[in-house]
Amino acid sequence: MTSITIGEAREHLADLGNRASLRGERVVVTRRGKRLFALVPVEDMDLLERLEDKMDLEAIEASRNEPTKPWAQVKKELGL
Repeated sequence: MTSITIGEAREHLADLGNRASLRGERVVVTRRGKRLFALVPVEDMDLLERLEDKMDLEAIEASRNEPTKPWAQVKKELGL
């Protein structure tokens, strides 16, 4: 994975976009040595979103077995 400064990213954004989209390259953009963000191929982003969706669905499924309380009881406990 390539790492470049934000100044370099500004100067070469079109080239970086091509490197990510056409060659599948991942580029980390830094400022003062701190990682700020990454430029990645759209396929990587799509995969990440699918994984997040899967994790969300698993969390929802797991929470279905958790005990619940009526809203009125929750409001009373919170003093609302």
